[in-house]
Amino acid sequence: MALDPRNERLIVWGVGTSRTLRVYWALHELGLAYESRPIGSRTGETQSDAYRAINPREKIPTLQDGDWTLVESGAIVTYLAETYGEKLGLIPPIGSRERAAYFEWCFFVLMELDAHSLYVIRRHGDLANLYGEAPNAIRAATEYFAKYAGVAEQHMADGREFLVGDQFTGADILLNSCLSWAKFINVDIPIGLEPYLERTSARPAFRAALQANFPAG
Repeated sequence: MALDPRNERLIVWGVGTSRTLRVYWALHELGLAYESRPIGSRTGETQSDAYRAINPREKIPTLQDGDWTLVESGAIVTYLAETYGEKLGLIPPIGSRERAAYFEWCFFVLMELDAHSLYVIRRHGDLANLYGEAPNAIRAATEYFAKYAGVAEQHMADGREFLVGDQFTGADILLNSCLSWAKFINVDIPIGLEPYLERTSARPAFRAALQANFPAG
């Protein structure tokens, strides 16, 4: 999809993580032009006074839309979908049950698969020098991930292609990012979700987002 030059006011801060990837993916699904500020996590760049003035949480990603700033990847994906992509189906219509289901799945993925599972594994694995070694926590989080990824597998077992209705939405961006992250850190995902992961990862916007999120050099 060709990028729409009318939205050059969009600025994305951050690259190199599964959470920044979500934002680039949504932008490319919507064909929105944007400027990337490729700062990294835990490089010291998020602790600068200039960045703290934009995002005092010292995290990435951050989205600037003109004079307005938004953080948290799930919120950014949903904001972009609501503001620029409702007609394209990236979020279901206001007032529909599908829209409620969209939020249900977004919250589920961000809490049960991301915060309570994968990030616990990362905190006490790759980031053990910062947060301490905790093999029991890693083991419990791995089991927790398997249980709740299994819920998503069961949901998809009726042959549906996407999480909500018959349309790819921002909820699929979030789920794909967690499944991809799990595989990257050698955490098994349910076999029934493999076709879903392969199918959603084959989207052209995903490929474009990968290039934006992991720039050469």
